[in-house]
Amino acid sequence: MPKAGRLALAVFIFALAFGLGVWGVAAYLRIQPPNVNFTSGHRRGQPVDLTVQTVGSYGHGVHADWVSYLVKGPNGHWVHSTQWELPAHTRINVTVYQYDTGSPLRNQVWGLIRGTGGHSALLNGRRVRLLNSNVGNGVAHTFSVPALGVSVPLWGIAGNAPHQCAAAPCSLRFTHNVIKFSFYTTHPGQFRWQCFVPCAAGYLNGNGGPMDTLGYMAGFLKVI
Repeated sequence: MPKAGRLALAVFIFALAFGLGVWGVAAYLRIQPPNVNFTSGHRRGQPVDLTVQTVGSYGHGVHADWVSYLVKGPNGHWVHSTQWELPAHTRINVTVYQYDTGSPLRNQVWGLIRGTGGHSALLNGRRVRLLNSNVGNGVAHTFSVPALGVSVPLWGIAGNAPHQCAAAPCSLRFTHNVIKFSFYTTHPGQFRWQCFVPCAAGYLNGNGGPMDTLGYMAGFLKVI
């Protein structure tokens, strides 16, 4: 092949590789859930109220049947995101509306509440420090931030409960449990959080799919 032909081929291959790289980065950015900012206007020393919900079926898009978290933004609207910007060295008061059914935990250590104020939580107004998932409705999900030592099991609703929510966001008229707890952020950084209850139907051992996808059962606390 003439030198000019080889040069043209090399330029073409480089351009193709560059284009594919740009396309890959753009595709990656498109699937990132939005950051929900709880730092704007925050006053040092004041707590932040964080309200989330867990649902058995998101009900929208290509993954309509996936379990998911949602967060209530500062404007009061529910957002399908698990990436939340929080102020450093701040008390975070969490309220979880839990709409999904539960099951026994594969490892009962995830039934222990850790890293919260008093290492406890309020379940429908009752203070608890440990949930025995082998009785009652079991545990649907956990809210766990390993790097902060935080883990809270979320009690499931009964499988035959009336008025179950089929698509998010779910209103309070649907059957749900309310879990409240507090924890403190530390220094600035990104802290991965996730659910540790394998709840991805159709995936090996319940893992994969929503379990390791940002915006569903995994996310980041972006502490600023």
